[in-house]
Amino acid sequence: MKHLPKHLRPRWRYLLVGIEAWPDADVSRRDFQRSVWFAAQNLHGDATSADADLRVLSYEFDDGEGEAVVRARREHVEEARAALACVDSVRDDPLGVHVRGVSGTVRAGEERYLGRAGQNSTEEDVVFRNATRRAVVRDGLVDVECDGGFVGATRSDLE
Repeated sequence: MKHLPKHLRPRWRYLLVGIEAWPDADVSRRDFQRSVWFAAQNLHGDATSADADLRVLSYEFDDGEGEAVVRARREHVEEARAALACVDSVRDDPLGVHVRGVSGTVRAGEERYLGRAGQNSTEEDVVFRNATRRAVVRDGLVDVECDGGFVGATRSDLE
């Protein structure tokens, strides 16, 4: 089966969501997803909620606090925000849901709105195999650019 051309593929936006509940609340990802679907369906109806295609991509919840990444079609971001605002409980546990931000990619959204910083990396010129080469250094690991790509190295391998 052939892939759709890029201009025909659906465009997504990612809503980064904060979740608050009582400390003893037990809210699973599946229950949260179901509440989001029901809220969208009750607010917008079957057709619009199906077009928005809300999906919980990542979910973390512990001790009454959590966060989630909810995917929605680009044209339905406002409907998705409204549906998330209508989620007030999961099963019998009261819940507070607020959208922290909207992003075009999951990675950028997590870094900006959920405080999950990306890896700090720097580029350096290093001596490897008796030649000066470009390298990417992150968390003590060194990836040296060679003819066919990158080679993993340590600081002791250099020079």
